[in-house]
Amino acid sequence: MGSETASVPAELLETLLDVEKLKYCYECGVCTASCPVVELVPQHYNPRSLLQRVFLDVERTLAKDELWLCAWCYRCYRRCPQGLKVPEIFLSIRSLAVERGYLQGFKEALGIIRREVPLPAVCCWVCFHPERAKVDKELVDDALQRVVMSHERDKKRASPVHKAGGEKIAVIGSGPAGLTAAYELAKRGYSVTVFESLPKPGGMLRKCIPEYRLPKEALDADIEYIQSLGVEIRTDVTVGKDITLQDLLQEGYKAIFVATGAHKSRKLGVEGEELKGVVHALDFLKEVNLGRKVELGDRVVVIGGGNVAMDAARTALRLGAKEVNVLYRRSREEMPANPWEVKEAESDDVKIQFLVAPKKILGKDGRATGMECIRMRLGEPDESGRRAPISIEGSEFIVEADTIILAVGEAPDVALLPKELEVTEAETIAVDPVTLETSLPGVFAGGDVATGPATVIEAIVAGKRAAVSIDRYLRGEDVGAGEKSMEGGS
Repeated sequence: MGSETASVPAELLETLLDVEKLKYCYECGVCTASCPVVELVPQHYNPRSLLQRVFLDVERTLAKDELWLCAWCYRCYRRCPQGLKVPEIFLSIRSLAVERGYLQGFKEALGIIRREVPLPAVCCWVCFHPERAKVDKELVDDALQRVVMSHERDKKRASPVHKAGGEKIAVIGSGPAGLTAAYELAKRGYSVTVFESLPKPGGMLRKCIPEYRLPKEALDADIEYIQSLGVEIRTDVTVGKDITLQDLLQEGYKAIFVATGAHKSRKLGVEGEELKGVVHALDFLKEVNLGRKVELGDRVVVIGGGNVAMDAARTALRLGAKEVNVLYRRSREEMPANPWEVKEAESDDVKIQFLVAPKKILGKDGRATGMECIRMRLGEPDESGRRAPISIEGSEFIVEADTIILAVGEAPDVALLPKELEVTEAETIAVDPVTLETSLPGVFAGGDVATGPATVIEAIVAGKRAAVSIDRYLRGEDVGAGEKSMEGGS
């Protein structure tokens, strides 16, 4: 390695060592946001797919010496919000693939990821986006599913690493934030019960992420591992309806973490929204994930510009729609969806019309037949920081459609929560930004229910933060001091 190091340009060495130059994080950021090699040696690395190349193209990677720098760089680890030691993942896969085969390398890598992220199989699909690895999709599915089936489902029993008296803690919601908090608290020796209103655990991961983006076998495997720590999950229980927060406290739960996500679709607010054939994106994705038959017709229009809109559009094509149009009222630059999700939707033949807004939904005999739209131009930035869309008078036109899918935003459903729990104007639970404490003693909240819709990895980080705060709360310590233990993602 000495001779290789000597050949590294001085500029590269300086950049590698200057951690403070990194200012950006793309969703999770573990792959390339912090990797100077992506910027300085682009001929060797495909942007945003460094980790996928190691995971999914092992044979080609092993034939080259491109990743030796990762043995000592660690910039990605210092900036990773969840503290993943990506260099260690790289080197473990590489060495084990040589010694014992690539499958063993994958297994070891998932074990390394689990040290910081309790949903490693999920993250391999949802956060690390293996479909962007530029390798054959069948290889992606085969490699990761073999790992899931052979390693994640062995249901290893793990002993709690830290005893804290075994107090009972209730977690409301089994999405990524709730599952992460349960995992971290169980490791600390607490007795954790997760309450989920759906028939199966997983929250938005199961309800709304399409199968092509997250195979449910991967989600089930990660959940089974968390249960193996002693976490109990009760499904078909809606807190606020079947049981209240006060009931849980009276039953002996010493702390509660509310992580119910953002499952309520926002309304479009135009004439004709009540017609048949007009559906909300979350409801549409839920029906598909439950395996129910969904009739769309040949022409589908999706309203919205976020990741949910992209998921709905791509799912509609996979269900047999011949034409799918996404209408977004701002430009591509203002689109809230991740750029790579937009590109992948377009590569699937989704048509996106920018600077177009719905004006009225048209129908016949109680069913939607299309939409009257109007073209827009961009004005000055609004409160969101994006340029505000302004209607162009006289530019109306008609888009025909058999099904119209509304993906104009999601919000938490706080209607069933106690009135004593303070909420914000955005209908999220008001929490201390550091400790995630709510206005009720012993009750914490995090994830989408506190922030509004965000990414899976942000929910995971919130779950880890909540576990630290709850642990300190039950020990009678300064809850805010737990922030220090979260620095660097640890």
